[in-house]
Amino acid sequence: MPPTASPFAWPFDAAGVRVGNRLCILPMEGWDGTRDGAPSDLTHRRWRSFGRSGAKLIWGGEAVAVRHDGRANPHQLMLSPRTAGAIAALREALVAAHRERFGSNADGDLYIGLQLTHSGRYARPDVYDCPSPIAACPNPALDRRFPGGVRVFEDAELDALVDDFVAAARLARDAGFRFVDLKACHGYLGHELLGARTRSGPYGGELAGRTHFMRRVVDAVRAHVSGLEIAVRLSVFDTVPYRKRAGDHVGEPEPAASCGDGFPGLPVPGFGLLESDGQIDAALDDARAVLRMLDGLGIRWICVTAGSPYYNPHVQRPALFPPVDGYEPPEDPLRGVWRQIQATAILKRDFPQMAFVGSAYSYLQEWLPHVGQHNVRTGLCDFVGLGRVALSYPDLPADLLSGAPLKRAQFCRTFSDCTTGPRLGLVSGCYPLDRFYAARPEAIQVRDVRTHARSASDKETQ
Repeated sequence: MPPTASPFAWPFDAAGVRVGNRLCILPMEGWDGTRDGAPSDLTHRRWRSFGRSGAKLIWGGEAVAVRHDGRANPHQLMLSPRTAGAIAALREALVAAHRERFGSNADGDLYIGLQLTHSGRYARPDVYDCPSPIAACPNPALDRRFPGGVRVFEDAELDALVDDFVAAARLARDAGFRFVDLKACHGYLGHELLGARTRSGPYGGELAGRTHFMRRVVDAVRAHVSGLEIAVRLSVFDTVPYRKRAGDHVGEPEPAASCGDGFPGLPVPGFGLLESDGQIDAALDDARAVLRMLDGLGIRWICVTAGSPYYNPHVQRPALFPPVDGYEPPEDPLRGVWRQIQATAILKRDFPQMAFVGSAYSYLQEWLPHVGQHNVRTGLCDFVGLGRVALSYPDLPADLLSGAPLKRAQFCRTFSDCTTGPRLGLVSGCYPLDRFYAARPEAIQVRDVRTHARSASDKETQ
């Protein structure tokens, strides 16, 4: 639609907050910070691109660990007194880039948050290929992927971690961020705790226990960090873990990952487990329970996602081409896009008072604008979230809002190199389509690994 009629241009008002349009930059885990968790020049480049994008909602910028053992990689940002000034400067660089492109007063309706996280089972704080998992509960289907064993958080450790989230939230507020996202998605600690049915004690079992950590963090931030909004990015449904099938390398469910195998007499760990697309509404009962709790706590901002990049990436980020450690898609990726759109629409219907950001749009490529504007116009979501496409085509929001011709060559084609690079310990970026990253030596490494993997797969198939 032309800019003057486009739903993307509609402002959004909620609880005294005005967001200037309906386009959102989603948080992504960065691999280009310093060893102590501060942003590098590459991090600044990415955030300046977010500022120049024209999107008015910056959901968390990227995943930022609240302490060292919660980092998902040795170059993930970490918020501490030592890095707080540098992360504040990162936000200022984003705002400056926005003003430079759109005018000196253009940031009045720009809403910027910071995503706070502990990576839990998927922590790798010291060496990128050396896991240091600290899980919410035992999970045989996932535990066997860690030959060195998996340690489970003690209750006292979770008690102390609440204080770490509060300290990080205070630093985020002082750095100028308007809200913090308490990350509860993608298999990281906040998400795994919500599904910790097999955990005993105050942090597991029934829903009251599984939401205990989230409620404690929300209450503590509210009590000790005034003037800061709280948001939640939530994996609203999940599936059993998948693995690469021998022969054709297509993803298939883990053979002992369903029907309670490995948990005799106990419920299966997991949150919103979906067994078939016909059961999406029922699978969202867990998410509804959490949203009712958050609504009661006065939280209005929700970013919907699903699954995990570690054990069912086709659910979390639909793509035609897998990363180097992934599997071939077991379904048309459009099904994965539809599934997340459908789940977001159902939850928006059930909680109209909340602001919902939808995810999984990148695979739509040239059709992203058409589907996104329809979903906003018809109330299926409030904002369209842009993830991988924001790396390949950061100007997409500005082009949509100005009526400029779309740049087809910059749409993300879901080659997954932005994931393959970090899996190899390299910096994060779009190696195929961003000329800056395509010219870096890491691009050759990613290309060679991808070519070798494809050749090996072809030989195995033959």
